[in-house]
Amino acid sequence: MSAPPARRRFLRPALRSASSRFAILGMALALALPAAAGPLRDRIEARRAAQAQGTEAPTDELNGDDGRPAGNAELPAGVVRIADVAYGPDPRQRFDVYRPARGEGAPVLVMVHGGAWRIGDKGARGVVANKVAHWVPRGFVFVSVNYRLLPQADPLQQASDVARALAAVQAKAAGWGGDPAKVALMGHSAGAHLAALLGAAPALAEKAGARPWLGTVSLDSAALDVERIMAARHYRFYDAAFGADPAYWRAVSPTQALVAGAPPLLLVCSSIRPDQPCAQAHDFARRAQALGVRAEVAEQARSHKQINEELGTPGDYTARVDAFLSSLDAAVAKRLELR
Repeated sequence: MSAPPARRRFLRPALRSASSRFAILGMALALALPAAAGPLRDRIEARRAAQAQGTEAPTDELNGDDGRPAGNAELPAGVVRIADVAYGPDPRQRFDVYRPARGEGAPVLVMVHGGAWRIGDKGARGVVANKVAHWVPRGFVFVSVNYRLLPQADPLQQASDVARALAAVQAKAAGWGGDPAKVALMGHSAGAHLAALLGAAPALAEKAGARPWLGTVSLDSAALDVERIMAARHYRFYDAAFGADPAYWRAVSPTQALVAGAPPLLLVCSSIRPDQPCAQAHDFARRAQALGVRAEVAEQARSHKQINEELGTPGDYTARVDAFLSSLDAAVAKRLELR
């Protein structure tokens, strides 16, 4: 039996107040967790920080969606999914391939999910759905990569995983109708940091057997200058990722790792986040340009979550990424002329 209208009017603010009290209690408990509960505390802190930014949801939506996989039933017509291709012995060292049912010589996009270096999955809808729907029907192969996570692997080891995946994609691409010479690397959030690190210092990828790729798209990384982040006030989950050693900060920082000869980079950044990732993106671009490396910044008035999940939907944002990809290779540009 439903409550009468007057009672419902009374209950709504009370429920909102109770919800607020539970949220405050949860934050207080997270802050009060003992050192022995460090991993749990770091996970809660990562999620709370994302919520404070108004950018990401508190569970598996750190990927930019509700965490449910984009299964075969949701694939556009003519798209074939090859699941869990191994590029290493660990269960996390797997990627999914989305390819056109027919065709050859296809450009390849390699996507690296986010999740504070600690959570996330290659099959999350926000990572995959709109991107596959946009690029695969235009004749691209789309590959979504998993990698080992904290605490099993630190970000430098995670970058090595992504490099191994990139090398495996290049080795196997022809079997999916792809062109191993027309590969672009893309990542969101923590995955954007990993992609940008490899893009800034391609020798890291070469150690894993990867060959040069066309270019790199970083989707809203706020960790381009790790040394600067760690030397100032920062979210606790960065400590779990980057530790306390300044030498490690420099080694895992795309800005410090950047070398002449790096492939072109597009740095997409949210202009509405309070931690101002666009400032880091512009600093990175200036450093790159001084080294003769092509780097472009694309500011978006979108949340961190939206930058991930809305890429591939019609509009200026997707068109901006397409324009960058088109500029890398004439054959890629031709595929993107199809509308």
